[in-house]
Amino acid sequence: MSVETLVPKFQNKDERAFGELYSMYSDSIHGVIYNIVRDEAIASEVMQDVFIKAWNKSDSYSSKKGRFFTWMLNIARNAAIDKTRSKAFKNSKKNLNSDFFVDIIQSNESLDDSTDAIGIKSFVKKLGQKCIAVIELLYFKGFTQKEASEELDMPIGTIKTRNRNCIQQLRDMVL
Repeated sequence: MSVETLVPKFQNKDERAFGELYSMYSDSIHGVIYNIVRDEAIASEVMQDVFIKAWNKSDSYSSKKGRFFTWMLNIARNAAIDKTRSKAFKNSKKNLNSDFFVDIIQSNESLDDSTDAIGIKSFVKKLGQKCIAVIELLYFKGFTQKEASEELDMPIGTIKTRNRNCIQQLRDMVL
């Protein structure tokens, strides 16, 4: 079934549509969340929460505002960032073993195969280097605009403008 057929059924609380959409998107959603939280168990937990939230708030989705997958990705990204900002998450990361830090250094590739299940990597690679840097930090590593501004040593206004322009370029490529 196509996404255009599944989404209205999903919005009408059809469990079969939920299952189909879950099968289609769970790997990609999980990959994005994992790139932000860097913990398999937490990523799985947040992913479940994302699908439940999408189910409960499905009436807020409108195809006029964008693709269903993009709507889901925004929910996932926000949920993952919220999780990393929670007190429980911060406390759980205080006593990490050194393996975690080695993994961070070795795995700074943020567009891995699990994130790329829908082929977004090929579109992002077509963007200019400035766009790739901003999109990678904001969408795949979970940086806030302020953190991205500091990381890239750019004014926050430049980050916001570049983000908007780069996302528009992606939209033009995909749609």
